[in-house]
Parts: sequence; C-alpha cells; structure tokens
Amino acid sequence: EGLFEDYDSPNKQVSHVTIDPGLPLGFWRSVGHSYSGFFKESMMDEVAANQKQDPVAYRLKHLKNNPRLAHVLEIAASKSGWGKPLASGHFHGVATHMSFGSYVAQVAEVSIKDNKIQVHKVTCAIDCGTAVNPDVIKAQMEGGIIFGLTAALYGEITLKDGAVEQTNFHTYQMLRMNESPEFDVHVVQSNEAPTGVGEPGLPPIAAAVANAVFAATGKRLRSLPLKLA
Repeated sequence: EGLFEDYDSPNKQVSHVTIDPGLPLGFWRSVGHSYSGFFKESMMDEVAANQKQDPVAYRLKHLKNNPRLAHVLEIAASKSGWGKPLASGHFHGVATHMSFGSYVAQVAEVSIKDNKIQVHKVTCAIDCGTAVNPDVIKAQMEGGIIFGLTAALYGEITLKDGAVEQTNFHTYQMLRMNESPEFDVHVVQSNEAPTGVGEPGLPPIAAAVANAVFAATGKRLRSLPLKLA
C-alpha cells in the first residue's frame, strides 16, 4: 500500500512477508501508508543523492504520469523557498505521497542541536479534489503532521519481561506545543471529486524530516523513531 503507485519506473517489484510479532496490534492513522510513505520517500531521496540530483527535480522527472502529485510537489517546493538560502543551521527535506485518493507534498525545515531534531516549519500542499471546506482540510493536514511528527521523533514502544513499558503520556512522549512547527498549508483548487483529508497529511512527514536530517548531517536514518544518537 503506497510503495509503488506514485512514481514512473520501467521496473517494479514489491513483495510482502507477514511476520507475527507475538503481540496484539491495532490500526494506526493512515494505516499502511504511515510506514510505506517513509520507506518510499526515504529511498527516493537516497537514490537522488546517489545520482547527485536535486531531490525535488529528481522526483519530478519520475512523475510524468502523475501530474497531480507533481503539481503539489511544485507548489510545496515553491512556497517553502526550496533551493534558496535558509537561516544558519536550517535545512530542507521533501517528501510526497498519494493516499486515500489525495495527493500531498511536504517540505520540512529542520535544525539539529546536540543530536536533537527540531522541526521549525512544514510547508504542505494537498490536492484532494473539490475543497468542500478548506479550513477543515488545513486543520486535518496540521493534525496529521503533528501526529506523524510525534511518531517520527518519539513514538517508540519498548517491552520488558513481556510487558509494554510505556503506560501513559508521562512515558510515551507527545509533541508539545513549544515543539510544534509553523505550518503553511496550500489547498489546490480542483473540480475533481472530493477525496480523503483525515489521513493523507501523515505519510510524508517522517520522510521529509529524515531527508532534512540527511541534508544537515549526511546521516541516512532508515528506521523510526528518528535518532541521531
């Protein structure tokens, strides 16, 4: 789900192996897209770096058959000032993803101090067809990003002697108000049928942050939550 649909490629193969972790599991916001977005967009960034190409330009080269995703990527890149100088110590990372019929691109502006990742701003563009209530769309994008950032930076469940160690919010940290980034959400005007907005804001954010971390440090973080030390 979400691993191979977005980009043009002459050769694709996706396989899936189900592993029983021995624990009861439940659904999470954006379900399979929550992690497939991270895998796919981290890989695209890694390949772009290997090819010594700009991450936005590289993605656009492989979105010729996906104009709606290309369009939101162009908007997010333009509105974020992609490629232009940022504040000292700040770096950009980008990710895109289509889920629940909606197309989303996000650019995260990140800095790092003492191995702590701080997300200063997230620029988001979404094409969800006809925008019935733009304020609700923007609120859902912001909420999805907050939810995704919490998981990307803190969302770890550990076990000891067969029991989960996290019992409530004092041991399972959430993103605090003082850590919340500035948001800049852009809703594409469209005559297409309306599609989902409750979940599509989440899948790109972890990869966008991880890709910004790579831009800042040269370290590729391939697992969640994102840790530099």
